[in-house]
Amino acid sequence: MSMNNTPNVFLDPNANRFQVNIINEDHDNNETAQEDVGSDPPHYEETSFTDETHNRLRISYRPGKRELYDNFRQNGEKTEASLHPYDTHSKMYYLQTFGHNTMDPVPKIDYYRNTGSVSGNKLNRPSLLEIHEQLAKNIAVSTGSVERVANGESSAGDETAASKEEENKTGFVKFGWVKGVLVRCMLNIWGVMLFIRLSWIVGQAGIGLGVIIILLATMVTSITGLSTSAIATNGFVRGGGAYYLISRSLGPEFGGSIGLIFAFANAVAVAMYVVGFAETVVELLKESDTLMVDESNDIRIIGTITVVCLLGISVAGMEWEAKAQVILLIVLLVAIVNFFIGTVIPTNTEKKARGFFNYQASIFAENFGPDFRSGEGFFSVFAIFFPAATGILAGANISGDLKDPQSAIPQGTMLAILITTIAYIAVAICAASCVVRDATGNVNDTIVPGMSCNGSSACGLGYDFSRCASQPCDYGLMNNFQVMSMVSGFGPLITAGIFSATLSSALASLVSAPKVFQALCKDNVYKGLEFFAKGYGKNNEPIRGYVLTFAIAMAFILIAELNTIAPIISNFFLASYALINFSCFHASYAKSPGWRPAFRYYNMWVSLFGALLCCGVMFVINWWAALITYAIELFLYIYVTYKKPEVNWGSSTQALYFVNALDSALALTTVEDHVKNFRPQCLALTGAPMVRPALLDITHAFTKNNGLCICCEVYTGPRKLCVKEMNSGMEKKQAWLTKNKRKAFYAAVAADSFRDGVKSLLQASGLGRMKPNTLVIGFKKDWRSAPATQVENYVGIIHDAFDFELGVIIIRISQGFDISQVLQVQEELEKLEQERLALEATIKENDFEEGKGGICGFFKKASTLNISKHETKESTINTIQSMHVGEFNQRLLEASTQFKKKQGKGTIDIWWLFDDGGLTILIPYILTIRKKWKNCKLRIFTGGKVNRIEEEKLVMASLLSKFRIKFADINIICDINIKPNKESWKFFEEMIEPYRLHESCKDMPTAEKLKRETPWKITDAELEAFKEKSYRQVRLNELLQEHSRAANLIVLSLPVARKGAVSDYLYMAWLEILSKNLPPVLMVRGNHKNVLTFYS
Repeated sequence: MSMNNTPNVFLDPNANRFQVNIINEDHDNNETAQEDVGSDPPHYEETSFTDETHNRLRISYRPGKRELYDNFRQNGEKTEASLHPYDTHSKMYYLQTFGHNTMDPVPKIDYYRNTGSVSGNKLNRPSLLEIHEQLAKNIAVSTGSVERVANGESSAGDETAASKEEENKTGFVKFGWVKGVLVRCMLNIWGVMLFIRLSWIVGQAGIGLGVIIILLATMVTSITGLSTSAIATNGFVRGGGAYYLISRSLGPEFGGSIGLIFAFANAVAVAMYVVGFAETVVELLKESDTLMVDESNDIRIIGTITVVCLLGISVAGMEWEAKAQVILLIVLLVAIVNFFIGTVIPTNTEKKARGFFNYQASIFAENFGPDFRSGEGFFSVFAIFFPAATGILAGANISGDLKDPQSAIPQGTMLAILITTIAYIAVAICAASCVVRDATGNVNDTIVPGMSCNGSSACGLGYDFSRCASQPCDYGLMNNFQVMSMVSGFGPLITAGIFSATLSSALASLVSAPKVFQALCKDNVYKGLEFFAKGYGKNNEPIRGYVLTFAIAMAFILIAELNTIAPIISNFFLASYALINFSCFHASYAKSPGWRPAFRYYNMWVSLFGALLCCGVMFVINWWAALITYAIELFLYIYVTYKKPEVNWGSSTQALYFVNALDSALALTTVEDHVKNFRPQCLALTGAPMVRPALLDITHAFTKNNGLCICCEVYTGPRKLCVKEMNSGMEKKQAWLTKNKRKAFYAAVAADSFRDGVKSLLQASGLGRMKPNTLVIGFKKDWRSAPATQVENYVGIIHDAFDFELGVIIIRISQGFDISQVLQVQEELEKLEQERLALEATIKENDFEEGKGGICGFFKKASTLNISKHETKESTINTIQSMHVGEFNQRLLEASTQFKKKQGKGTIDIWWLFDDGGLTILIPYILTIRKKWKNCKLRIFTGGKVNRIEEEKLVMASLLSKFRIKFADINIICDINIKPNKESWKFFEEMIEPYRLHESCKDMPTAEKLKRETPWKITDAELEAFKEKSYRQVRLNELLQEHSRAANLIVLSLPVARKGAVSDYLYMAWLEILSKNLPPVLMVRGNHKNVLTFYS
């Protein structure tokens, strides 16, 4: 029998290819089951992804088998019956996909959701480890519903949170593309300009240039609309409008800067539109002589009342606001239609005197060309008109309240731009075809027989307006802002249209500003603004944002000086448009596979042109306002960049970083290596970088801004555990490097042995030309007590580095590098401190609660205090012990930070004994050009003959001067090859004694047996063969003690052990005696290829 679990498919609701079944392997009923299979074929349900609400197990059963499932399904709801993929104690269940037993789930949208998604529960598919590893049948999977087994296990916390959020969101008011985007955009684009400025614009520019001005403004908004549509259809769009689109495309730096000024611009725009409404009302009051106080104060009073009413509508909820918008749109459309009707209604004498003659070809011809006056020009007129074309983001700004933002924003925005553009052009042409530019308004200015005329179209129509050329007139396109009221069939409807345009724009801005600001605050880009992120009600209304917007609008209404702030606001909107266009271009240019907009009618170069056009228009409108906008945006960009908010939105900026890095790496592969461009590129075996910080610090000192530095760690042990630990710590350790400003990469490998892991790193690390050329390791301080295999691995790594032609740097400091004990103590102290704070908080809470309990409370309090005192005493003892350990390791902690400090005046002693290509001299030179080491002078030590000391000095000085390396002194050491003193040699012999074979003191069979059992021991023959070399290492230590004991750093030529000839322990003894009881030592050996040149 089978149970069919049907995930939701959204491509084909009738698809039946995907079958996920729970198979019951009941050994007791095998025969019955087989009979059933033979007699009655299984009934499979069709799989459908369309029904996301029924996210539950669907069961297909045969007649008579339903009772077996009663404990799995109750009233159609999920159960918590104990059902496991494998359970050997009861029945065995496993998954069947495509008729095969497997844990692999079929594709499902719930696997791709974000945690906390409000549109559905996020499910976790089985991990690759669960599918790849052998399934342990005796391990029961955690108890849960059948669906969680079949569809991927989802944590209970996530499911609960998601379900609660779903419950809270029931009753959401979501808008379609017409009410949510089209209506809003049309209302916001159609402003006061349509009724009181468009006639003046067409009078100045003429019909021809007037249409060009409208089309130029439309081109800017259309390109921005296309870019907005592309970005909005590239994934799920949440609330935040322009801020959300820009921040998710270009990152928090651009998004955060533009989001703040865009929200502020919308808030001030509320004041602009309300003042426009108030001015119209005051004009009506003035005509009827019913002013309350005076014009300015009446504007303030009416503006305040209007904003309060608009705030009430907004706070009442988006549904009420949407209804108000629809009513206002109807009024606006009626007003526009009223104008067109008025143009065909026969005119009268009074209107003729004011310049209105209905449609006349002569008027059309006269008004077709431009007639710029009062210092106006094409761009100044364009600057006045352009704000009338803005408002295309009104729908996008409430993206969180749309049913389907991905389809609603493109449809509504582009259609709104088309409709409003047609309306603007139609009104401009109609007005310029009916009304002359200048008219006196005097009905007596008619042409009488015998009277000369200036040849204007008005003359041909019987009116003489020639005196308007010498004195100002009050009527005509150029002089009367109320032309539309005069032309319309019913004048008051135009006034109602003006009211509708201003109030609808104010209402849209009043809604947009808090929504955008709330989205900005939710992202916590600016740390101090979290207060405004909270939402209320079923629509998550930003009530606090409404109050803030109300306060800003009120402030600017009371100031009533909006002529200065208006250009800045227009530039704020244009800056948003420019960045939206640039976002679309940038995302396309970055060629990220994640850039897959469903809206295809865009072009990256058109978007770039749109961005540049917006920037140009900003300067055309007002150059100083443009500069202020750029300055504010730059300041906010720098602030957000400096604060570095902890967000990761997969922006196109991140994608472009990758593309640029890849292109640079590929370009670098075509560049041939040259000795002048050599730089140390180090592979440092630090393990976890925080465990050996001093090793990283000294390496970083000569690679920072100069070469590659890779901190490497090798995990050994069971592969599964190693890989899990390695992957879990990768980001943490790279983050530690970034936090501590270490310009280095972290790399880790899992291997069977330490040496195998390092071999992999030596061969595979890096990319193209950026490959390590130098291995940096710390000296193995515990080599005498460590197992022989560890010593063999350590020396083997050095041999491997030489085999792969890498240089080697072994660094030794007196205290060693490993501070893992100190880190452990610090971690314990932090835990104790957290426990202590938690305990104190609990005691205070108990004191407060138990203080109300009288005598019983008193005894409870006493017992609590006794317990807490006991616990505090134990924690104090532990703390003291931990502090004791910390004091014990104080010197180790100080040693770990010694290379972070600025080095005082001193020397770096370079014992350049063997020519390795120049790495031994290059490393200390790089150190001296760093700030922390610049006070240290270079002293050079090299070998020579007694009778040629001065000549050797001159030769070395000449060589260094050709390399352009400054030095303080040169010392020729002539007694390197003499025998060391007896005490030093005796110490060396005692050191290697535990590792000697002493085969010469034993018979041949015994000696051979010992060689086979302990091949790592030092033989007498080996010791004799390399006695002179051993003498040299011991003698060098004596000379180092004599000459360089006070140096800040010693750089020394690293001795090389021949493979197969020098045993590991003898080589370690050489390194030990060579660097013992000295300041920090760098034992360096290059790969014997030139890293210095004296040629230009």
